[in-house]
Amino acid sequence: MKKVAIVGCGAYMEKGYGCPGEWRCLKAAALGEGTFKEPSQVTAFIRCECPGRTVVPNVGMAMKLSEIKPDAIYLSSCLVNAKPSCPYTTPEDLAQMLQSKTGIPVILGTHDYH
Repeated sequence: MKKVAIVGCGAYMEKGYGCPGEWRCLKAAALGEGTFKEPSQVTAFIRCECPGRTVVPNVGMAMKLSEIKPDAIYLSSCLVNAKPSCPYTTPEDLAQMLQSKTGIPVILGTHDYH
């Protein structure tokens, strides 16, 4: 089974801007829906906290603590499709930064649930 880490938008989860938290991402991963393409085990769920400076170290710490290197890192749909968008970075820049630091492929979005 594919092992994945998910990075979600902490502001969306805290403020309730259409993202009630991680349950939609976890459901999509478990069922292999959305961008997952196959059922996947979530080994880490990391909240990106504004302004995002700690997300790379937090992903590294989550991988270390879980003792599992994920096959892919997914940026949650609420992070990728945020309205208003993140004032600090773009999803593409965040994905590039994570991929260059970890060597793990980063996928934009997790699901298309409404």
